[in-house]
Amino acid sequence: MKVLVTGSSGYIGQHLCAFLKSKQHEVWGLDNTFGDETYIDEFRCIDITNQNDLIAGCWNDITFDAVIHLAALVQVGESVKDPLHYYQTNIQGTINCMKYISYDNFVFASTGAAAAPTSPYAISKFAAEQCVRQYLNDVPYTIFRFYNVIGSAGYEPTNPDGLFYNLMKAERTGQFNLYGDDYSTPDGTAIRDYVHVTDICRAHIHAYRYLENKGAQRIVSAVLVDKDLGREKPYRADHIGLVTENRYLFGFGLDYKGYLRNWPGIYACRTVY
Repeated sequence: MKVLVTGSSGYIGQHLCAFLKSKQHEVWGLDNTFGDETYIDEFRCIDITNQNDLIAGCWNDITFDAVIHLAALVQVGESVKDPLHYYQTNIQGTINCMKYISYDNFVFASTGAAAAPTSPYAISKFAAEQCVRQYLNDVPYTIFRFYNVIGSAGYEPTNPDGLFYNLMKAERTGQFNLYGDDYSTPDGTAIRDYVHVTDICRAHIHAYRYLENKGAQRIVSAVLVDKDLGREKPYRADHIGLVTENRYLFGFGLDYKGYLRNWPGIYACRTVY
């Protein structure tokens, strides 16, 4: 199968391209930055917000079996500072990909934060979901809502707002910072759903195979609907990897320090009370 991955240079994108190639798919990549292209048959460096570049450079003579649309801005804090940039990229960029790329199936990567959007990032992804639903009337699509993606199969996370990014950084700094100690939980820290990046990759393959067979349109929550995508039990953020207790798991010691939320009232992920 011929699969186009937008955002192929990102944390999930690089994992997904490698996973698709391991399953003998023809992998095409699109991003506005360069990453590991080892597992990509053909790559285009294109900004999805520029429709002229997208039209000129995006294989107009090819119809992909599936487009997996990962390309997006994902930092909650940055979205608060520059919301219009997020609306342009995550909403208009998604519209451009739907309009100017030819495909038989479309898979859109959204976020669990879209379930109750409070940040410009979450609002932009929720709005993009509505665009997918309304634009793709005759095209099979899946909308995935991912929560907290963690783990690695060779590629490090790229979102500095993310818990896993900060956990990886802790190897260099010796300190793991956890933001938010005023939640309505036993110890005040957030309880979150986590999903491993390789499970995300598997889910995308299942998605477009399902679409091919069923021709359906659906929205999937990464934890609440498809159990194969996440843990059935949410965890406290300070328990991921037992960072305050088990230094042998990582091979280095960590000091855990708690902070107030960076953006009071704004949730980067679903919190279970």
